[in-house]
Amino acid sequence: MQIITEDIDTAELARRRALYGPLTEAVRELIDATIRTEVDDDVVRQVHADIAAATAKLRARQLDGAYGARKTTAGEHMSWGNAAMGLRNAIAPPLVVKADADGRRWAEFTLGAAYEGPPGLVHGGVCALVLDHVLGATASSVTFSFTGTLTLRYRRGTPLGLLRAEARVDRVEGRKTIVVGTLSDAGGVTVEAEGNFISPAV
Repeated sequence: MQIITEDIDTAELARRRALYGPLTEAVRELIDATIRTEVDDDVVRQVHADIAAATAKLRARQLDGAYGARKTTAGEHMSWGNAAMGLRNAIAPPLVVKADADGRRWAEFTLGAAYEGPPGLVHGGVCALVLDHVLGATASSVTFSFTGTLTLRYRRGTPLGLLRAEARVDRVEGRKTIVVGTLSDAGGVTVEAEGNFISPAV
């Protein structure tokens, strides 16, 4: 995996965060509004034209391909295209993974209309995305690794709204780190997960 190093300082990184973060949040709001709007046809047509014009402006100069893996010369990672936590990716919830003193990783976040599967519930594939990311972040706290397998047990439907994902390392077997975790709402666990994460061969 090639990581692009950008020769920028902390101030420039902060400037880019301040520039692109609000843009991404605006697009995230647009996605939600598009799903839930009940405005008149003429308004929909006008907004469609406005969005097409805005898209054309953004496409005037763009990357050739995906955003990829990037970091600054100071070692700060910029996974801004990531589908789970990318600063510039409006489909990302986004997830901010935090750590407890005992090594447990967790994230609290809200999933709205854009993540619906069955009515009022989070799509099962989105649950998998969230857990893969949080378990993967937990495994990478031990050593850099990729998902080998991810096994999920859906105990009940996961309601849209405020949720919490958490994970801990269960054991390490050579190049394999086994992590267990859960996805929960206010009523308790909705999904259980176990992941095997493999560190690349040297």
